[in-house]
Amino acid sequence: MTGTEQTEQTEGSERAGGTARRWRAGEHILWRYRDHGGPGRPPGDPGFAICRPVTVVRDTPELLAVWLAPGTECVRPALADGSPLHEQPLATRYTAPRTAVRDQWHGAGVLKLARPGEPWSVWLFWDEDWEFRSWYVNLEQPHTRWSAGIDSQDHFLDISVFPDRSWLWRDEDEFAEARRAGLIGAAEATRIRQAGRAAVTAIRAWDAPFRDGWEHWRPDPAWPVPALPVDWRRTPARTRL
Repeated sequence: MTGTEQTEQTEGSERAGGTARRWRAGEHILWRYRDHGGPGRPPGDPGFAICRPVTVVRDTPELLAVWLAPGTECVRPALADGSPLHEQPLATRYTAPRTAVRDQWHGAGVLKLARPGEPWSVWLFWDEDWEFRSWYVNLEQPHTRWSAGIDSQDHFLDISVFPDRSWLWRDEDEFAEARRAGLIGAAEATRIRQAGRAAVTAIRAWDAPFRDGWEHWRPDPAWPVPALPVDWRRTPARTRL
């Protein structure tokens, strides 16, 4: 069965009311983020600003773990002329026209961990020689799951966690600017802050996944680097939590 036939078959079972299957270790899926609207989105575009092909490490009812390999072709947001977002002053970063560009994931790979219903995912970073650097708590919408991957929306605010169990907030300036630009309303900002405090509680308790030893994990060297499909931005026929 080809990948396209498998996708069509799985989506057909979802439309019929079936439950999306679990992915096997080594399968390739998409990890995507929707944007928050704004100038530059073409009519009819579903608004996916980030797409990263990843390899499944583990998929259970309690946890989805995936590997983003070095050199993976991804999609990232950029300014309308293709230049990186960080080159735009923060005051206009979220109001300047944007586009989506293809690029490679540079540097070491990233292990991403997501638990169903949780408003964040936890990413693990290593140096090139596999010296563990830190965990990164990415605050985001709980994921929706579909036949070829998971979708979410980034919430700007993040937390870095270090091996000595210290931690610090990240991107508070971007979170404040996103609020000022109207990308996040007052009620949503309150929910995001509450999610961040819940994550900090888990960090202070050294709860999962920090206690689970994932920093010692290594990818299977036989795994190929996933390809970015042509239809990476397609809208799923149906999504499930």
